[in-house]
Amino acid sequence: MKLTLIGAGPGDPDLITLKAVKALQQAKVVLYDSLAHPDLLEHCPEDCIKILVGKRYGKTSCGQDEINNLILANAQQFGSVVRLKGGDSFIFGRGYEELAFASAHQISTEVIPGISSSYAVPAMAGIPVTSRGLSESFWVVTGTTKNHALSKDVSLAAQSTATVIILMGLHKLTEIVNIYAELGKLDESIAIIQSGTTENQKVVTGRISNIVALAGVAEIASPAIIVIGKVASLPDLSIEEVYALVSTPQAKE
Repeated sequence: MKLTLIGAGPGDPDLITLKAVKALQQAKVVLYDSLAHPDLLEHCPEDCIKILVGKRYGKTSCGQDEINNLILANAQQFGSVVRLKGGDSFIFGRGYEELAFASAHQISTEVIPGISSSYAVPAMAGIPVTSRGLSESFWVVTGTTKNHALSKDVSLAAQSTATVIILMGLHKLTEIVNIYAELGKLDESIAIIQSGTTENQKVVTGRISNIVALAGVAEIASPAIIVIGKVASLPDLSIEEVYALVSTPQAKE
C-alpha cells in the first residue's frame, strides 16, 4: 500500500512539478482539495476515482479524521492513493499529519513538494519577498491556528524589518492592522492578493492605515495572501521609481 502526497502549487495548473504530473498519470484514487485547480485532474487516467475533500476556509469540507479514513480505506482497496493538496503540503497543509497517519497503518509514503503560494503568489503579483536594500528576510505565518485564532507569531513578525506573509488571514485583517497600528506602523506598505496566479487574481495595495477600507471597496475575498513590508509597495511604482529605489547605496550594500 502507498500514499503519494502531492503539492498542487499556488493555483495556476501549469505551476505543478513534472514529477507530480507523472504521479497523477498513474493514479488509481485521488483525494483532492478545493484549492487544487480542477484542470490538474485531467492528468489522471479515465478510470481514476476522484474524491473532493474540501479544505477551504469557511466552506464545508471533510474533517481530518474522515480524510485519514479515506486514505486508509482506498489504500487497502486499491493499493495506492494520491493526496493532492494546494500549494506545498508541508506548509500549513497538514500534510505531515497525513503522512504520519499512513505510516502508522503500514502504508508506505512518497512526498512530492509543490510550489508554495507563500512566495509564488507575491512573485506573480510583482512583489519579491526579499530584495536587496528593502528586505533581508521574510516570515510566513498562518492567519488561523488550530484554535481558529490569529497566530501570536504575527505580533513577533510585526516587530521586525522582514517582509511578513500571512496565509489564511483575510478574515483576521482588522486584528492584523491593529497589531501594526499599536507599533506605530500605520504607514507600512501592505498588499492583499486574491486568487493568486490564476486568471481571477486581484491585487489591492495600500498602507496599514487604509487597507481595511480599500479591501472592502475592492470586495477582496478568500483565498487571499497578505504581504506586509516595503516590498509590498513595488507594484504601485513606475519602472524608474523601482530602479531608483533598488539602486541606492543602501541597496548595493
